[in-house]
Amino acid sequence: MDTEIQRFYMDKTVFVTGGTGFLGKVIIEKILRATDPKHIYFLVRSKKNEDVKTRVAKWMSQPIFEALLRTKPRALELMTPIAGDCLEPDLGISDADRKLLAKEVQIVIHGAATVRFNEPMHTALAINTRATRLMLQLAREMHRLEAFVQISTAYSNCVLEHIHEQFYPENFTCSVDTALQLKETLSAELLDNMTPALLGKFPNTYSYTKGLAEQVIQGEAGDLPVCIFRPAIIFANYKEPSSGWIDNPYGLIALIYGITYGVLHLLLCNYKAHAPVVPGDYCGNMVVASAWETARNAKKRATPAIKPVPTIYNFSPSNTNIITFGDLKDKGMYSGKLVPMTKMIWYPFVHATTCPWLFSLGCIFYHYVPGFLFDILLRLSGEKPRLVKAYRKVHENVVALFPFNKKTFWFSRDNTEALWNHMSTEDQSVFNFNMENMNWDDYFKSTLNGMRLHLFKEPPTTASLDHGRRILSRYFVLHCAVQGLLVSAAAYLIWLVLSVFI
Repeated sequence: MDTEIQRFYMDKTVFVTGGTGFLGKVIIEKILRATDPKHIYFLVRSKKNEDVKTRVAKWMSQPIFEALLRTKPRALELMTPIAGDCLEPDLGISDADRKLLAKEVQIVIHGAATVRFNEPMHTALAINTRATRLMLQLAREMHRLEAFVQISTAYSNCVLEHIHEQFYPENFTCSVDTALQLKETLSAELLDNMTPALLGKFPNTYSYTKGLAEQVIQGEAGDLPVCIFRPAIIFANYKEPSSGWIDNPYGLIALIYGITYGVLHLLLCNYKAHAPVVPGDYCGNMVVASAWETARNAKKRATPAIKPVPTIYNFSPSNTNIITFGDLKDKGMYSGKLVPMTKMIWYPFVHATTCPWLFSLGCIFYHYVPGFLFDILLRLSGEKPRLVKAYRKVHENVVALFPFNKKTFWFSRDNTEALWNHMSTEDQSVFNFNMENMNWDDYFKSTLNGMRLHLFKEPPTTASLDHGRRILSRYFVLHCAVQGLLVSAAAYLIWLVLSVFI
C-alpha cells in the first residue's frame, strides 16, 4: 500500500537542478526507487571535454543506481537531461526546453550551486544567487507547480551562533538587488576586488551567496509554494541505497580521506565544538518530504490572497544526540583501523590546534618535512613528486573549514521536527531522517567502509582487509620507531643545552 508521500509523487513531473552532484544524485535515486513519478528532468551543463550526452551516460552508469536498476530496470528511462548552465544569464536553457518545463513540471528541486569556499565573487553570485532568481522566474511560468524546494545550507547565516528557521536580511552589507546589480555592471575583476567589503562578517563567498539566495526567496517567491532546506555538513549515506555510499572527497570528507590515507596529521579545529554532520540519504529523504509538505500547506491555505512565508527547515543532529569534532575524530580513527586502506602511505594519526599561527608552524614539521622527504623518494624512483604540492591545497581546505569547526553553532529544528511529526509511520519508515536515534558508532563504521570501497576503490574482501591490517601494523611499528628517535633526539638536544650551563 502506497504512503501519503508516495501518492503525492505518483505520476508527477519533477525538475531537478544540481542533479549531477552528490546530493542531487541521492534525491533523484530516492524519488525513482521509492515513488513512481511520471518524469524527471534534470539540468546538465557541458564541460570542457564532455558534452551533455557524454556526461549523462557516465552519470547513469554510477554505482548509486545499482540497487534501483535491480528492482526497476527501466527506471532511468524516466530521466531527461535539459542542457543548461547556471552561469548563463538565462540559465542556458533553450526556448523549446523552457516551454516544455513550463507546461509539464509540478515539482522543482533547485540544488545547483558552487560549493567551493574560495570561488571568485562574480562566479559565486552568478551560480548561487542569480540562478535562484532565474529559477523563481521560470517557476512562475509553471502553471501546474505544486512545490519548489530551494536547497541552501545551515551556514547561510553563519555570522550568528544561534540560527533559527527564519530569514536574516540584516546580516548583509547590502541588499541582494544591489549585489546582483554590481554583478551586472562591474567587471569580474573589479567585483572580485570588492569581495572583502561585500562579505562583511561572512567567512567566504559560498556562505555569503547562499545567504543572499535566501533573500531572493524571501523577496521574490510571492505566492509560489516554496520552502528552503538548510542541511548542515553532509556526509556519506547511512543506509540507502547502499551503506556508506560517497562519490567524491569534499569538505570534511576530504580531511578524513587525508587522515585515513596517512598524509594529514595536523588540523585547525576545536575538538570540543559540536560537529553537525548529517547523512546524505537522510538529506535526500527530507528534501522529498519537504516538497510534499509544501504542496500540502499550499492546498490548505485558507486565504490565497495572503502572501505565504516560505518555510525554512534546518537539518542538523538532534540536540539530544549531539557529537563533537573530537568524537568525530575518535570514531573515525577507530572505524578506520577496523577497515584499513591498503593504499595508506603512513600510520593514520592526527592532532589539532585552534591557534592559526601554531597550525602554520606545525605544518612544517607534520607535513612539509615528511612530504619533502617522500617527494625525494619519488624522484629517486623515477616518479613525479606530488606530496608538497598537495599539502598546499590540503592546508587551504583546512583553513577554509576552520570558521565552521572552531565553535559550536546551534540550529533550531522546530519546522524540521514538525515535518517529521506530520508524516505517517509508514512515511517515516520509507523517508527516514530522524536524527534522534542516530547510532554514531554504526554510522562512522559504514562511512569508513564506504570510503574504502568508493573512494579508495578497494574491494570489501577478507583478503583485502587482512592485507590492509598487515600494512597498518607495519606502519604502526615504523611510527613508534620514528617517535622514539624524535624523543631521543629532543632529549639529547636538551642535555647538550643544559650541559653548557651546568
